[in-house]
Amino acid sequence: MADLHPNCVLINSILQSAGLPGRVRILAEAAPTAVAAAEQLGVEVAAIVNSLVFTTAERSPLLVLTSGAHRVDTARVATLVGTAKLSRATAEFVREVTGQPIGGVAPIGHPAPIRTLLDTALLEFPEIWAAGGIPHAVFGISYPDLLALTSAQPAIVA
Repeated sequence: MADLHPNCVLINSILQSAGLPGRVRILAEAAPTAVAAAEQLGVEVAAIVNSLVFTTAERSPLLVLTSGAHRVDTARVATLVGTAKLSRATAEFVREVTGQPIGGVAPIGHPAPIRTLLDTALLEFPEIWAAGGIPHAVFGISYPDLLALTSAQPAIVA
């Protein structure tokens, strides 16, 4: 698929190198929200992995991979990671640290590793769906595989 966006090609190569079967699927319409992705995939919103980038008080990025059915409890997560405050990152900061646009941030494929938390609520699904590097792309993966691939810390984030 030579017409795939470079971000999607990168995600596919990471999945393939890890020996995982999932590949990026291009959706008919952009899916910048969990609801939009779930509707197009025909799955529960809770099975969608939202990739949310935050900035710590120390100005470090934090990637929280949360169920699409949840809102991140920033106070809880700040305490969990040992920072005074968490703020939603700006679109510019998100693109700088992930190389990807808001609405399409994949949990993998970033220029440098980002500290990552993975919502334990996603464990209830045999397959979860994450963004594939652009708003039109997603890929399916199991919780254990995503945990291993991202070196994330399992956490209750809501």
